[in-house]
Amino acid sequence: MDLGIRGRKAIVCAGSKGLGKGCAMALAREGVEVTIVARGREALEATAAEIRAATGSTVHVVVADITKPEGRAAALAACPAPDILVNNAGGPPTGDFREFTRDMWIAAIDANMLAPIEMIKATVDGMIARGFGRIVNITSSAVKAPIDILGLSNGARSGLTGFVAGIARKTVVHNVTINNILPGLYETETMLGRVEAMARTNGVTFDDARAARLKTIPAGRFGKPEEFGALCAFVCSEHASYLTGQNFLTDGGAYPGTY
Repeated sequence: MDLGIRGRKAIVCAGSKGLGKGCAMALAREGVEVTIVARGREALEATAAEIRAATGSTVHVVVADITKPEGRAAALAACPAPDILVNNAGGPPTGDFREFTRDMWIAAIDANMLAPIEMIKATVDGMIARGFGRIVNITSSAVKAPIDILGLSNGARSGLTGFVAGIARKTVVHNVTINNILPGLYETETMLGRVEAMARTNGVTFDDARAARLKTIPAGRFGKPEEFGALCAFVCSEHASYLTGQNFLTDGGAYPGTY
C-alpha cells in the first residue's frame, strides 16, 4: 500500500533508538524527509546513516533534549514546517509513589506531558494552514491499564491523553489528526533495562526475569520496534484522515479488557 506521504517532512522526537527509531525508519521507507532528535550524537548519527542506507531518504539530525525549550527550538529550526510530528520521550523512573518528590513529578510532567503539548502548539497551526498534518504521541499501555510502579508515567501520560482528547476533534476538519499509540512491552533498551532492574530487585537472573515478563504477553514475545513503526506510519498516512483522538493499544494482547 502506498501511504501517500512521499515528500512530506517529519520530526521524530527521541528518534535515535527504540520505538522512535522504528517510526523514523518506517516513515523514511515511505519517502518522508525525516528529522530525528535525541541527546546523544553518536547514536543519532549511526541511526541516520542506517536509515539513509536502507531507504535512500533524506535524514537530518538534531542533537538536543526535546524536553527543554532550547531543544524544541533546535528541532523546529531544523524542520520549521513539519507535516508529521511524532512526540516521544523516555519514561520517568519507576518506584513507590511515596518516594516521588515534587521535583520528580515536575520532571515527569515536563517530559511526558508539557513537552509534547508545546511541540503540538508550535506546529499545529502551520499544519492547519497547509491542509495536512499528522501528530502521533507515543505514550504507554499504562495509560489504558495503569501499573503501580509507573505512577509518574501513569499521571503525566494520562494528562497528555486528556489534552489530546480535547483538541483532536477541533483539528480534524482541517485534515490534521492527533492520535496516541500505547506500546506494551517492546524489545528496546529501555524495556530491557527495566527487566534488569526487576531481576536485581527480586534476586533472580535476567533470563528468569525476562521469562516472567513474557508470560504476561499472550503473543508469547516482545514487540519489535519495526512493527510499531509500521503502525505509526499508517496513522500518519493520507488514508488515516478519518482517525483522530484515538488511543491505539499495541501490547500483544496483554490488556485483558474488551474496551
